[in-house]
Amino acid sequence: MTASAFAATLYGPEDLRMVERPLDRLDPGMVRVRFGAGGICGSDMHYFRHARTGDFVVTSPLVLGHEVAGEIVEVGAGVAGLAVGDHVAVNPSRWCGTCVRCREGRENLCENIYFMGSASKTPHMQGGFASLFDATAAQCVKVPKELSFAAAALAEPLAVCLHAVARAGEMDGRRAILFGAGPIGLLTMLCAKLAGASEVAVVDVAAAPLAFAERLGADHVVDVSGGDEGLRDLSARRSFDVAFEVSGTPAGLASAIASVRRGGTVVQIGNLAGGMLPVPANAVMSKELDLKGSFRFGAEYARAVSLIVSGGVDVMKLVTAERPLADAPEAFLLALDRSQSVKVVLTAS
Repeated sequence: MTASAFAATLYGPEDLRMVERPLDRLDPGMVRVRFGAGGICGSDMHYFRHARTGDFVVTSPLVLGHEVAGEIVEVGAGVAGLAVGDHVAVNPSRWCGTCVRCREGRENLCENIYFMGSASKTPHMQGGFASLFDATAAQCVKVPKELSFAAAALAEPLAVCLHAVARAGEMDGRRAILFGAGPIGLLTMLCAKLAGASEVAVVDVAAAPLAFAERLGADHVVDVSGGDEGLRDLSARRSFDVAFEVSGTPAGLASAIASVRRGGTVVQIGNLAGGMLPVPANAVMSKELDLKGSFRFGAEYARAVSLIVSGGVDVMKLVTAERPLADAPEAFLLALDRSQSVKVVLTAS
């Protein structure tokens, strides 16, 4: 009998359907995972709203989801170290390990990367918002069975933020300002503090996520929905060494560049839906700023899992709602409402 899975499949803007998909026979070196939980990411929401994120455009049905964890239900030939019944956090990246970037230790820039739930290649790479999905053994990091699948799934966004903070360089004793108080912004704040930042300010246009940031430990929060006077005042009183731009907006990048001190660093994490982001290049030049991109993660994934397992970072503080995978279309609408949610997680039931 042919196995099948029910998967949250995107057909176009705001056209997400639960669809039954046949599963091929499990290939050697692969494992089959029963979905345990998955976080709805900002890029998932970009796909949902626009059928694209940045330069990646959906041209055929795409199963979403790359923040996932679950239980192994089948093990392919040649797999060692994993067994049926193991609980795993699943790294959505499959790096080739042989290209120039991989050999440099920059696996996130792999020239042959497979990344779950992404339209960056054709045919698209299907994601993990499915009742059953396949992964390579190398993608799977075993976690204790007492750890919730939801917490394990959030290793992926934590890894993104660990990588972004690493891109900023030495953080010990430095002041940081962060634009965008969504899940990635909030986790970046926690990672900056973990790395030794002395202060972190968080800027957004919405009151609810800013209040959440304050509860999580932000030293300053600034609401710029009515203008940037408060931001200018804070920047005049504080010398920010690093700015993290997470909102993916022209205003966010312009403000990050304006707020950071001369000779400081700006790290661009946010991904603009349309793919183009104007840059105030004269300010970058005259302040001699280091403007750095941050894309996904490499070895940080294993560290993220370790931090979650050890309790070094409590990712569940961000989760404001859990919904069954079967209700994925409605869950996406909830995730888009910033007044109602910070992080929405899909669960098996």
